[in-house]
Amino acid sequence: MPALSRILRMMMGATAAATVLLVVGTPRHHRRWTVRPRRASCHPPLSYPRASSSIRDRRCHRQRRRSRIPQYSPRGGGGGAPFRKRGGASVVVTPSSSVQTSASPSSSSGGNDSSSSSSSAKPIRVAFQGEAGAYSEKSLRELLGHNVISVPRPNFESCYRAVASKECDYAIVPIENSLGGSIHENYDLMLRYDLTIVAEHDFRVRHCLLTMPGLDPKDVRYAISHPQALSQCDNYLRSRGILPIPTYDTAGSAKMISECIRGVIGGRGLPEGCTPDNTAAIASNLAGITFGLECKEEGIEDDDSNFTRFLLLGRGGVVQYLNKKIPSKTSLVFTLPNNAGALYKSLACFSLRDIDMSKIESRPMSAALLNYLRFRNTVTMNNRGGGVGASLSTDGELPRFRYCFYLDILSSELDEGVQNALHHLREQSDYCRVLGSYPANSRLVGPVAEAVDALNAANENKMHEAELRLKGLPSDDDDSRRLNIGFVGYGAFGQYLSRQMSSHHNVRCIDPLDKSKQAEENNVEYFPTYDASNFLHGLDVVVIAVPMIELEETMESLPLEKLRNKLIVEVCPLNVYPRTVLSRMLPPNTDILCTNPMFGPGLPLDGVPFVYERVRINDARRANCFLSIFERARCQMVEMAAEDHDAYVADAEFVTHLTGRLLDRNLLPVSPVSSKEYSALCDVADMTTNDTFDMFYGMFKYNNRAKELLNTMRDNLASVERKLAAKEAYLAASAEMKNTDRQKLLAECRMLLREMAKSNANSVVESSPIDDTQQDK
Repeated sequence: MPALSRILRMMMGATAAATVLLVVGTPRHHRRWTVRPRRASCHPPLSYPRASSSIRDRRCHRQRRRSRIPQYSPRGGGGGAPFRKRGGASVVVTPSSSVQTSASPSSSSGGNDSSSSSSSAKPIRVAFQGEAGAYSEKSLRELLGHNVISVPRPNFESCYRAVASKECDYAIVPIENSLGGSIHENYDLMLRYDLTIVAEHDFRVRHCLLTMPGLDPKDVRYAISHPQALSQCDNYLRSRGILPIPTYDTAGSAKMISECIRGVIGGRGLPEGCTPDNTAAIASNLAGITFGLECKEEGIEDDDSNFTRFLLLGRGGVVQYLNKKIPSKTSLVFTLPNNAGALYKSLACFSLRDIDMSKIESRPMSAALLNYLRFRNTVTMNNRGGGVGASLSTDGELPRFRYCFYLDILSSELDEGVQNALHHLREQSDYCRVLGSYPANSRLVGPVAEAVDALNAANENKMHEAELRLKGLPSDDDDSRRLNIGFVGYGAFGQYLSRQMSSHHNVRCIDPLDKSKQAEENNVEYFPTYDASNFLHGLDVVVIAVPMIELEETMESLPLEKLRNKLIVEVCPLNVYPRTVLSRMLPPNTDILCTNPMFGPGLPLDGVPFVYERVRINDARRANCFLSIFERARCQMVEMAAEDHDAYVADAEFVTHLTGRLLDRNLLPVSPVSSKEYSALCDVADMTTNDTFDMFYGMFKYNNRAKELLNTMRDNLASVERKLAAKEAYLAASAEMKNTDRQKLLAECRMLLREMAKSNANSVVESSPIDDTQQDK
């Protein structure tokens, strides 16, 4: 088959040959992979020699075409995927009205007119953390060039959210520093968001001393910057007698001096004693250009080996654009059971196949997040047909400190050895996820390279004097927007939800019972049921917090015409039935959001799933603003269709509430000494009994499998009773048998003793006549 490939390439050209090869005989590294159930183990025992590992991998590779790698098509041509090195040409895409160019503070609000030459190139928005001119922005300029649009964000999580919500195309975040170590927050955020690493860049950090124009460096008495930057320039500052003062950001320090020079009202003021005449900022030279400061000295850091590794994150991966000619990296995260030697065995999956590892790090994680990742892993396995990946271990308790491991390997995910190693690892781990397979050494491939090259071509021979930068995103207004939210039904769960919202939004409630006291305690305005029209007036969001069996009746009692152009949110434990009712009864221009907040009063929200479905959304910004309430609370936002939600959650919720209602407090008395299992049962009983029976009845009525589950519970209880009765009968029979055997043994002993006594007596009688005869003689 390789010979046929060469002949076809010579006769038809590289592109046509590649097309025919997909049909006749695709090379191994260009094959399409499909997910199929795994029939046998695909890894060698740890005691095998390396040669056996390679042979076994090749045999498993021939037997199995069920890699977890998504299907891909190799790019046409025989040369592999194109790539470009870091740093683009000095060209610029003409900004739109929403983009600002910032050569100096005075030009921060200006913009250039659009031109026809750049209309064909799609602009690229890249989010970064920090103020304009931060090191993150300079890093993205080195990697992607000066024609992309940078978007400053206040924190790392907002960068992830901007890409996940499609407001930005990519985000660039620091992951580790050669002097300061890892940035742990970004490791944790990579678990919470489904973004993929598409590129990396090693950025050389060069600190600059920035002052107001015309200031003599000898007059500088104070230096303001981020604490880490100040510590990296400690020797330089000491030698010049400059007092370091920590602030919130490096580029932010330059911004503070600039705002003080221009007399900006409402900005961050300089620390006490600092003025533009005696204070310098330590930041990048880009920050000096951005805020109009002079760079008095560059490279003032004590250690010239100060590098920061940045990752470029996107919504889609680039693994299908990698080939053997491109040096690649693959980053993954996994968790392991709490067994002896588990980490050693997991690393052996790679060492046995001669796969080089460049980094490994462990990080603690919360139990809620781990359970959510396991749930998502199970859903993914079921959607792919099962059989691929480890079965989740549920026996035993989770340790107090739970760790996940981050690993970087110097190979592509498409390599045969890496695929077998990942299959091997998934058999041992509770959770395993590939964070991305991407080119090393600041290269770009695939859609990223194509988009950057298109911008370069569209803006060839054009000069610019400022960086393209957005002031903000549309969602920034949503974060500061105060919604008018109304709760229809103000029971225990409605009160709990209103407490989460009343601090940032205007909340009101309506209920047949007098809930004015509870509403006042939660800073909520109460309306009686006869005042429904005034209650609905001016509302943005209406949350239906009533039991499912009352949902249709409640909707009929509301003036439906006044629900037009509002967002209706239901919070029922099931979603299919509420979605059907709301879609049928509400006007077409009413937005519908079906949700299931999988938490309750007294529980932390961090890491807890919040499942939702956008059934009918016309005002996306309003819906996103409402969902951001739970996003900011660090809930795991899971967008899932109602049918899938009920298939995964309905049975579990019903069994949980059924178990909690069976566990009456009389069965769970308070104990000064209790096990963790007993405490968990008490928690289940408390959480379920706080809910109304109407809600539980709704879970029973609108779950088609509820009666089957009840019968199963009844059969299981009967089975346990039969096992207990059988065990009791067995022990009684055993005891009776032992007693009978003992009686038989005693009887036999008595008979033996009688026989022995009788035999002794006979022997005495027989011997006595002889003795008398002898005596007479």
